[in-house]
Amino acid sequence: MTKEQFDTCLRAQATVLSEIKKRAHELHASVNQQYDGQPYSIHLDMVAQGVSDYGHEVCQRETDVLPLFFGAWFHDSIEDARQTYNDIQKTARSLGLDEEQAYMAAEIVYALTNDKGRTRAERAGEQYYAGIRETPYAPFIKLCDRMANMSYSFTHDNESNMAMRRIYSRELPHFLASIDAGSSDQRLSLPSDMVACLKGMAE
Repeated sequence: MTKEQFDTCLRAQATVLSEIKKRAHELHASVNQQYDGQPYSIHLDMVAQGVSDYGHEVCQRETDVLPLFFGAWFHDSIEDARQTYNDIQKTARSLGLDEEQAYMAAEIVYALTNDKGRTRAERAGEQYYAGIRETPYAPFIKLCDRMANMSYSFTHDNESNMAMRRIYSRELPHFLASIDAGSSDQRLSLPSDMVACLKGMAE
């Protein structure tokens, strides 16, 4: 899909996209989740911005645009906002996504939900990454998530963000290898310009 075609879809779906964004913001606010002491919506919007900027490079069909953005705004909703897989599908349908779109959206969110674990490594182990590699658009949304986190950490100088810079830089080679499906399916691909951007940050 060209950038022009993708942007045309965004304009056509502007009302639905606005409602998806609003519902995601409200959900995370309802559990008082924060991002570096600020509303969690800041992070969600950064992830969605990644989809807006690079989604045309992976999006296969116009009907996949809404699931892509739903996945971006709701990607942490099972893990952090007390939602279930069924809750996610129900929310997607209530926002106007059809059954196929709601299923795709829920699968993205489910794939990006960390496993149970005591440490960061346990929560994002091989089973977790295998689920991402096998789910259409999940590698891309995970890449948008990491780009959002790295962009934020590399531009904020408090102690926590400085620590996360070191973690993200150290993890990057393993992270990129772990979400790379090595598939000819465009929906499982990673935009090369995004990968280059992350590598540039980590240098």
